[in-house]
Amino acid sequence: MSIPTILAPLFAQVLLTLGLLLWLGAKRRRDVEAGSVKPSDIALREPNWPGQTQQVAYAFSNQFELPVLFYVLIILAMITRHADLLFVALAWIFVLSRFVHAFEHTTSNVVMRRGGWYAVGAVVLIVMWVIFIVRILLGLP
Repeated sequence: MSIPTILAPLFAQVLLTLGLLLWLGAKRRRDVEAGSVKPSDIALREPNWPGQTQQVAYAFSNQFELPVLFYVLIILAMITRHADLLFVALAWIFVLSRFVHAFEHTTSNVVMRRGGWYAVGAVVLIVMWVIFIVRILLGLP
């Protein structure tokens, strides 16, 4: 697999995270400028932001949970040359689940549906790690 092919899902995940960061920054700025929240209300990270802003904040924060393990795995698989077609396909499934999860989180926010998408990503990531670990420990290609 080529390096761009292996890194493309990682780049997509980074773009999701940065997109949420920019959206969150714009929402928070508008909230403060509109007077919806006072700086003293949120100075110590209190969750006093309006609901929609808080949803975006939690969606952004969530990108530093499972995706951290995803980033590490992509880099390790690339370095060890264990990123094959199956690996890249699973990586794309993981990233697509993160996009759908973030969309659900920032729109209707139906907890059971959002949790389902989180679970899809978690299971795919677990499968990716198990395959990688087995291949490394058994010396498989």
